[in-house]
Amino acid sequence: MTGTPLGTSGTPGSPLRVGLVGYGLAGSVFHAPLIAATEGLVLDTVVTSNPERQQQARAEFPDVRLATGPDELFDRAGELDLIVVASPNKTHVPLATAALEAGLPVVVDKPVAGTAAEARELAALAEERGLLLSVFQNRRWDNDFLTLRKLLAEGELGDVWRFESRFERWRPKPKGGWRESGDPAEIGGLLYDLGSHVVDQALVLFGPAAAVYAESEIRRPGAETDDDTFIAITHTNGVRSHLYVSATTAQLGPRFRLLGSAAGYVKYGLDPQEAALRDGHRPGPGWGVEPESLWGRVGSGESPVTGGGRPEPTLPGDYPAYYAAVAKALLEGAPNPVTALEAAAALDVLEAARRSAREKVTVTL
Repeated sequence: MTGTPLGTSGTPGSPLRVGLVGYGLAGSVFHAPLIAATEGLVLDTVVTSNPERQQQARAEFPDVRLATGPDELFDRAGELDLIVVASPNKTHVPLATAALEAGLPVVVDKPVAGTAAEARELAALAEERGLLLSVFQNRRWDNDFLTLRKLLAEGELGDVWRFESRFERWRPKPKGGWRESGDPAEIGGLLYDLGSHVVDQALVLFGPAAAVYAESEIRRPGAETDDDTFIAITHTNGVRSHLYVSATTAQLGPRFRLLGSAAGYVKYGLDPQEAALRDGHRPGPGWGVEPESLWGRVGSGESPVTGGGRPEPTLPGDYPAYYAAVAKALLEGAPNPVTALEAAAALDVLEAARRSAREKVTVTL
């Protein structure tokens, strides 16, 4: 479903009014700044019951309205055009369901649900109601991912044989909170957190998964859920993706290493947009640009660490493109930038990875 030409209360020429549920990391660092920077959208209401976060939201967006619970949004659904769900994972499905039943288009942070079946049920509800349901997979607009897509489109690497993707950190002590909770209801752990990103990227690049193998460990003292996970995907086209997500990596590997029949591409370092948003910077001129010293390298027969290959200019990262596409979908009926069915396909892989790690088997999809 691409969405209706206008939101529930929008009129031609007026911005669509957005209600944002949650003002923790996802809401305050990613969603609110990107919504505010998007032409055609305005941040109308922030939902948080935390007094400190309410003060933060009001300081950062003086005109924003505050609500202590999502029911306050649904009670005045006719005043809003879009709901963004950036609350803890376990609330994604019930809040998205409530928004759709209130007649409101929805953006849901990843993972959209705990299971692929739930994601498909949400997609069916959105289709039935004729409403946009989009999933915030912002790392489709990472600088290195955009650059890799360009290289693949140009064919310079030849036939792709293997894709390695790492989202690694060194956090030897657990931070606590719901993301590191061992309660299955919280949908915590790295498999569903960072794994949602690396699996989505692999499926976008190389298509559906045919088989999944995974290894998942709890390594840190006091940790309750997976903090070091490896996922191997065999795609239906024969490409193999090796994906690593970890909080226990003392020496970080390359973010991407793609090996093809003609050449390879190796890229170190993370896209700079999250760090910029955390530091209070906002999209504008020069957004998402990284220095030449961090560019990846393309070549064959020699390590990039010793100068092998040539530097490949990294395209600017473009997180603002996601909400620009959402606005265009609502205002003009343009395509949904990330559908719930695409998210469900990634959840198929994550569920298979969890089973593979638990049962020590390769799972065929």
